[in-house]
Amino acid sequence: MIRLEGITKRFPGSPRPAVDGIDLTVPEGTICAVIGPSGCGKSTTLRMVNQLIEPDAGRIWVADRDVTGIDPVVLRRGIGYVLQGVGLFPHRTVAQNVATVPGLLGWTRARTAARVDAMLDLVGLDPARDGPRRPDELSGGQRQRVGVARALAADPPVLLMDEPFGAVDPVARDRLQVEIGAILRSLRKTVMIVTHDLDEAMRLGDQVALMRDGRIVQTDAPARLLAHPADAFVAGFVGQDRTLRRLALIPAGTLASAGDAGGAPNVTPETSVRDALALLLASGGDHLAVRGDPPAILTLAAIRAEAARA
Repeated sequence: MIRLEGITKRFPGSPRPAVDGIDLTVPEGTICAVIGPSGCGKSTTLRMVNQLIEPDAGRIWVADRDVTGIDPVVLRRGIGYVLQGVGLFPHRTVAQNVATVPGLLGWTRARTAARVDAMLDLVGLDPARDGPRRPDELSGGQRQRVGVARALAADPPVLLMDEPFGAVDPVARDRLQVEIGAILRSLRKTVMIVTHDLDEAMRLGDQVALMRDGRIVQTDAPARLLAHPADAFVAGFVGQDRTLRRLALIPAGTLASAGDAGGAPNVTPETSVRDALALLLASGGDHLAVRGDPPAILTLAAIRAEAARA
């Protein structure tokens, strides 16, 4: 759905390219998290996809169309865009903000109103209560939800997200990552998300592209990137606790075996192995019950074996 071929961008006065000949493919219906140190070129890369920045060299394809041959205004109306500051129009209501792109596309009033209500409901807001409110009446997390609803309102196949949860407090950020990630997967959207938060990238991305000095140094599934860093830079970036980060991506149910754990502490099959391990160590036992039918057991030995695979 998104394909970058040899993309390069150099800004005037800079000693090196901001983006230096990168190739990247984001398959349809998947989420690609682009991560790296500050100044590595990740946001510049994202903004070239919808022509907010024009590349100096290379080709960018979106849905098999070369974006360099498309009117930027037309292109952007077909790509959802969510940024850190949200960018809501302060003097328009929540409903009016969400209706922005459908209005530009000439949708009827009735169709637009129905879509606005559906999108607000999708992101966990009440259309009747929140639709008439102004952005300054909302919390940071609520504003971010409105930003996502607005980006999805015209049902674009592609969504670009630039540090979307960076301005939200940590508690709300964790919840938004889980909820918005589930929404995007259920809608089968193709998403590029730029983030500085490694845990966010691992939680949301079907693939993670790690950048350094304008180049991509490794693109991989989150668990594989954590288990098999391509070089010393990647290993240092993901940290010495990369095994625990990888365990956070694995549901407890996948390591459980059939059996009745009796009165042992219990977790759901969806609980991450990292969280299950924390509970196991706190309980002092060597196994947990995994709720379900039939019941199952997650043992400390199984977790150790999985950790050793890294």
